[in-house]
Amino acid sequence: MRLQCDVEVVNRALPSLGLRSTGRSRRALLSIGTHADRSSPSGSPYLLICTARDRSGSRYKLKDNIEKFFTWFVEEGKATVRLKEPAIDICLSKADSSSLKSFLSAARLAHRGSDTDSLPLSSLGPARARDVEKPKKKLSILSKKDYPLTSSFPHSLEQLQVSYCRLTRVDLRMLSLRALRRLDLSNNHIKKLPSTIGDLSCLAELILHNNHLESFSDGLCSSTLQTSLQHLDLSQNQLQVLPARFCQLQQLVNLKLDQNKLLRLPFHIGRLSKLRFLSAAHNQLTVLPASFRKLCLENLDLFGNPFTQANALEHTIRLTFPLRLQELASRAVVELRIPHGPHSVPLHLCHQLDFSQACDCGRACVDSYIQTAVSFNLHLVSHTVVLVDNMGGTEAPVQKHFCSLMCYCEFMDGCVQRDLR
Repeated sequence: MRLQCDVEVVNRALPSLGLRSTGRSRRALLSIGTHADRSSPSGSPYLLICTARDRSGSRYKLKDNIEKFFTWFVEEGKATVRLKEPAIDICLSKADSSSLKSFLSAARLAHRGSDTDSLPLSSLGPARARDVEKPKKKLSILSKKDYPLTSSFPHSLEQLQVSYCRLTRVDLRMLSLRALRRLDLSNNHIKKLPSTIGDLSCLAELILHNNHLESFSDGLCSSTLQTSLQHLDLSQNQLQVLPARFCQLQQLVNLKLDQNKLLRLPFHIGRLSKLRFLSAAHNQLTVLPASFRKLCLENLDLFGNPFTQANALEHTIRLTFPLRLQELASRAVVELRIPHGPHSVPLHLCHQLDFSQACDCGRACVDSYIQTAVSFNLHLVSHTVVLVDNMGGTEAPVQKHFCSLMCYCEFMDGCVQRDLR
């Protein structure tokens, strides 16, 4: 029986000598096995504790030698074993809770003198270096010659950077690192992301700066990244559009989209209520989506986009009189928030519903509307705004949609009255 965890051995006699323990634990390998001696030819169960400093380890007798088990926090991977001789407390922490429970059960049996044949014993020998080293949390690989081809990545990794390695795809070995919180694959040649990245349930930062990405998978937007991803860097790629479901990544705080070929931002970008930093400089944006006005940012950079001059008189009319039954039903689905998907409605209708807009009156517009663009002061959504152009402007055109001719006329009347003032 073996257990890997952090161990602190505390001498209970120290306080009587006016001393106290250092309070520092070390990574260790604990083993329960037999150690033959003259007094017990058949072998007595011992506890062997090996650390990086002492890989040969220290042995402690277990039979009739455990005074007490402290297991209040065993579910948190913590426990203490109090020995009679020597008078020490063996404090265990950072252990797998199920492995710790099994280890303590074996220690109890050894203490009671159970038949050694019924105990899950291990050989008591020096520990390997990798068994007593602290789990590696962070790894950076910055050249192709350092990239591991035969060995695997440490499963304990929380931060992994693989840059300048000319990767053309994401290594599937990375996708088995379930503790990964930060994945940096910047400065490679990756063209496509596997949907299994969405299985990294702890991933909070994904950095894909300077690759050859041409798309961002719709499946990633519906994965566990919805509840974990906070920082996403897609700058310097070949992206032209982002999927409609992109705004399901509602934990995003920082989004970098600079130097792509984006023709538009996601229609429902205003649903990213936690977004505070947005950078989409040097793209091909001509107008911002209507929901952009709902954002609440700290920093915004849209420099270097070919924004058009907003003119409310220039409009696109896609209204039909009277409204078709399909439009009426689609508006009802959106306004009543009726669940829908390819299993219940045709796929092309799902696409239309995903791109539905809201009129100023609050009603939905799906496939029948009047569209125009108005000038919008970006300081209304962001505390700090990088200038939109070299002329010092901080305004950009934002789309507006109207569900009926009446709503559009009311808006235009309001514009005329403001101009007269």
